Amino acid sequence: MNQVNPDVSRLHAGEQLRSAREAAGLELADVATRLKMPVRVVRSLEEEDWSRLGAPVFVRGQLRSYARLLGIDAEPVIDAAEVAPVAPPQLTPRTFTPPLQRFAEQAARRLVYVVMTVAIAIPVWLGLSGRQHQEQVAYDAAPLDAPAASDRQPASEPRDRGAAEPRPLVASLAPMPQRAAPALSLRFEGDSWLQVFDADGKVLEQALVKAGEKRSYDADEAASVVLGNGAAVEVRTQGKARDLSPYMRANVARFTVSSDGSLAPAAD
Repeated sequence: MNQVNPDVSRLHAGEQLRSAREAAGLELADVATRLKMPVRVVRSLEEEDWSRLGAPVFVRGQLRSYARLLGIDAEPVIDAAEVAPVAPPQLTPRTFTPPLQRFAEQAARRLVYVVMTVAIAIPVWLGLSGRQHQEQVAYDAAPLDAPAASDRQPASEPRDRGAAEPRPLVASLAPMPQRAAPALSLRFEGDSWLQVFDADGKVLEQALVKAGEKRSYDADEAASVVLGNGAAVEVRTQGKARDLSPYMRANVARFTVSSDGSLAPAAD
């Protein structure tokens, strides 16, 4: 691979890349194919249109990959680009519920369930008890010479006493259903840049996540995800592990998440 003339290093980053590419006899499409990038991304690097390339950490990585492909030193290119260095992100803490508060909420839900069951059962029990009392009073007040009910029925048709007797009401105290697995969960086995967007394109989270950390999102919360080091992140939807290779470009995974947990490539 041809080396760039030392004077070229004083050019802007895009001009350095363009000069090195032309000296190597490569077209934009050739570079895009070798780097597995869209042609528009390669053009944006040469035009220094950083706004179309995402976070600074992505821009620096793409500049480094482009320079390595052309056989030139990446540091002068990155310095000329004046892209902000990777800094510790300002993490926005997610809502955290203390264990004691979660226990109190679960106990309150169970108590409401029991109270509602009792509130339904007591009126039914009182109604049945009152009916039995009225039947007993009517029986005691009947004339002594009145024939018994069993005497008025034919012998071949015995009285069905079970039909007149009330059935006991059994209140179900089944355990509350367990919470389903998160719609989307991420487990980071290595450091990776993370961007999560909702269905309206609003950024839910943007951070440099350290190895060993985890993230989870409820259904319809996360609609689009970008992982800067996709090979080091385990992605699960509805508790099922997902393969990111169809959505990976230069170790950057971009995908959307549907309501049923399926993944699809995100638009460039």
